[in-house]
Amino acid sequence: MRNVSHSPNAKLKYFAIYKPDGMLSQFTSDGGKNCLADLDYSFPKDVYPVGRLDELSEGLLLLTNDKRINHLLLDPKHGHERVYQACVSGKVTQPALNQLEIGVQIKAKKTKHFVRAKSARAIETPSYPSRRVSFSYSKEKGLSWLELTLTGGKNRQVRKMTAAVGFPTLRLVRTSIEQITLGEMQPEDVLEFEAGEFYQLLKIRG
Repeated sequence: MRNVSHSPNAKLKYFAIYKPDGMLSQFTSDGGKNCLADLDYSFPKDVYPVGRLDELSEGLLLLTNDKRINHLLLDPKHGHERVYQACVSGKVTQPALNQLEIGVQIKAKKTKHFVRAKSARAIETPSYPSRRVSFSYSKEKGLSWLELTLTGGKNRQVRKMTAAVGFPTLRLVRTSIEQITLGEMQPEDVLEFEAGEFYQLLKIRG
């Protein structure tokens, strides 16, 4: 999928990509691992990812050279919604989902944080492309899927939150950031947006 358009300021570029698992959220490789530079797309040299997905996580990642986006989207006080779907070990329970909304304590960068989901719910198994990197699980415990909506993000926050309530995450997909969604995108797809549309979908005033 390639939906390429141009912003009024040709120097400012706005992209959404579907990052596959096994790819670093950066343009430089580390130890020979796949990175954003391996995507079949010619990005401007000054474009960088806004936020990150860890190597094994998948889904929506935004890229831009507009520094204002980076500040407004990552500052917790602005509370932009991010939706994640996670495959977890075990059959997730309602008490665990309730606790995710009430809040749990996690550690990020050696500091403890109390974090909670804006919403947490069990979902039917979604249809996603096969992973590059396989994972193992206990057939006795089984698998289940849940969907979390967050308004902030610490390092590996979803994984730490589900582990805190007894359901370790095995597969994680970010499906949306505000009104920018994966939609029909497939792994490694790239969409380019006009500035006005990008700001509008992220509910950021231009």
